[in-house]
Amino acid sequence: MGSCLVTGGAGFIGSHVAEHLANSGVHVIVLDDLSGGYRENVPPHTEFIEGSILDDTLIEKIFRDHKIDYVYHLAAYAAEGLSHFIRRFNYRNNLIGTINLINAAVKHECKCFVFTSSIAVYGTNQLPMSEELDPKPEDPYGIAKYAIELDLAAAREMFGLNYVILRPHNVFGERQNLSDPYRNVLGIFMRQILSGQPMTIFGDGAQTRAFSYIDDVAPVIAGCTKNENMLNDVFNVGSSDPTSVKDLAHIIAEALGLKADINYLPARNEVQHAYPSHAKLEERLSYRPEWSLEQGVEKMADWVKEQTIHPCKVFTDIEIMRNLPQSWATLIKEQSQGD
Repeated sequence: MGSCLVTGGAGFIGSHVAEHLANSGVHVIVLDDLSGGYRENVPPHTEFIEGSILDDTLIEKIFRDHKIDYVYHLAAYAAEGLSHFIRRFNYRNNLIGTINLINAAVKHECKCFVFTSSIAVYGTNQLPMSEELDPKPEDPYGIAKYAIELDLAAAREMFGLNYVILRPHNVFGERQNLSDPYRNVLGIFMRQILSGQPMTIFGDGAQTRAFSYIDDVAPVIAGCTKNENMLNDVFNVGSSDPTSVKDLAHIIAEALGLKADINYLPARNEVQHAYPSHAKLEERLSYRPEWSLEQGVEKMADWVKEQTIHPCKVFTDIEIMRNLPQSWATLIKEQSQGD
């Protein structure tokens, strides 16, 4: 395997993928603008470049100078609920930035482009969500992800660019950003409870998701280019066991040895039940997740206990305030007053 570019490699999933690749002996270049990741997350034995996927001049230079054979694209702002209110930001980062990478991959004749999509592409759909279903994304984040899936298929048809599309979902574990109040519910709950605040749940907490521990996801992403039967196809990856958000809060509290103090907020517009099938990946790779939710939460809780809990990074450049959840509007107001 030649040089690999891992975008978002200072972030949560990206740093784990970069680590697996580096440990396999390949040359890994990590590109990250550190907007959501941290320099200390970048694995050893990798080459780090600080920069943005929106910088097409930088992208061209990286591909030219390093002879990139494989792209693992994990850089994204993955706040599904918030994406309704930051549409321009969402499409610029999650759509246009990715197109910069695909253009470079085509021009420099990369061997494979690995794209981490999301089960957000399914929207409200049949359960369990399988790859054979017609995607029906309901938020700008999912729309952007599905657009890239279609673009990769078109690039394959026109230019012969191989790709693998993985749809992970609700991934959690060590190195997750604990300062983002809009995404990664396990990180949000752990930050809140360890800061002496109630865990906030939108609605009654009956909405369900399948939560996936990082060690059941990152190795599949890192290793997918070695499996020819995964090329030019789409796969769900992660857990298939749904858990309610309310039950999740209690599992987290128990793992941290604290009381589950919950503050129920008005419901927001979101898919109520989302969990996928992994039959396709099981058939191709004999894949089965090894970590239960409780085991993964305990591992993450042990890591979180050793971390410094930083203040929230509040997203202040909201483009549309109409229908913004009141709790998020309050965060923005408090931030602006503090500034």
